[in-house]
Amino acid sequence: MSDEVTIRRVQANEASDYVEALADVLIDCVEGGASVSFMLPITRETALAFWRNVAEGVVRGERALLIAEDEHRNVVGTVQLVLAQPENQPHRADVAKMLVHRRARRRAIAQRLMHALEDAAREEGKSVLVLDTVTDGDAERLYQRAGWQRVGVVPKYALMPDGAFCATTFYYKHV
Repeated sequence: MSDEVTIRRVQANEASDYVEALADVLIDCVEGGASVSFMLPITRETALAFWRNVAEGVVRGERALLIAEDEHRNVVGTVQLVLAQPENQPHRADVAKMLVHRRARRRAIAQRLMHALEDAAREEGKSVLVLDTVTDGDAERLYQRAGWQRVGVVPKYALMPDGAFCATTFYYKHV
């Protein structure tokens, strides 16, 4: 596989075009054990419904959706910035669903997605970003290397796709 990967923000008028490809990435990640809000077995319809909702959020301006595409324009990764926040938090956004297909890992795609996400946050006037991730997972190292500040851990916060409990670590970053 070539290392040529393009990171870009999906525009509102094209968001629905990526639902199928993003569903493939989500299914791969959940089947690979990622705790990203879904349980096994994950159905294609569940994944499609999730991404249709995300696409609608992009159209409404509530989310920024970034994708990583390989040299064949296959989506191999994604991350979201949840822009819609309460009235007293217009400066904040949540990072959601950092996903990289298993066949494309170990190529700095997640790191590049996060840099692009921070640029998108600045463009949107967001200065505080918040995320959560599985404690002791691979993503923690990514966030720490990128300068994210650990806030704390909540034991048994979520379930892994197989039903086992997992702790969740919360992070923030000022951009």
